[in-house]
Amino acid sequence: MISPEHVRLMARYNRWQNRSLYTAAATLDEAGRRADRGAFFGSIDATLGHLLWGDRIWMSRLAGTEPPKETSIAQSTKEGGDWDGLCLARAALDAAILTWADTLTEAEIAADLHWFSGALQRDMITPRWICITHMFNHQTHHRGQVHAMLTAAGARPEDTDIPFMPEDV
Repeated sequence: MISPEHVRLMARYNRWQNRSLYTAAATLDEAGRRADRGAFFGSIDATLGHLLWGDRIWMSRLAGTEPPKETSIAQSTKEGGDWDGLCLARAALDAAILTWADTLTEAEIAADLHWFSGALQRDMITPRWICITHMFNHQTHHRGQVHAMLTAAGARPEDTDIPFMPEDV
């Protein structure tokens, strides 16, 4: 099982990496961010939209926050709207993830999570620590795709190694 300290570390890492990717993506024009680059969701913008959607759905289950506006994985790439909306929504959600992580207890992490899976169309009961681990793993997976697309487009995101994370993140 994971600890509250681990969740807080991953929440800080999430914010650091998102800031890095969004800063690098902002150096590209809209066409550069929306170009199909062969990733699962196609473009940088679409992948960032899906990532916002995924975090919103998991945080709605884990912390009771507002669920995503889009209701399906197929529409998830539109989450956040235009570039400015996506940037604002990402920053707000990262702050919410940090606040949630700062208050999380071992008992909450160890408890079961009862939730409905839209992908499987059924009710689920899963240990919360597994769902929390999945949320952070999902972030890392798709951020890796965005990092690769940005690098191929000539943008330069920061390192991704946790030991190199600045202390003030």
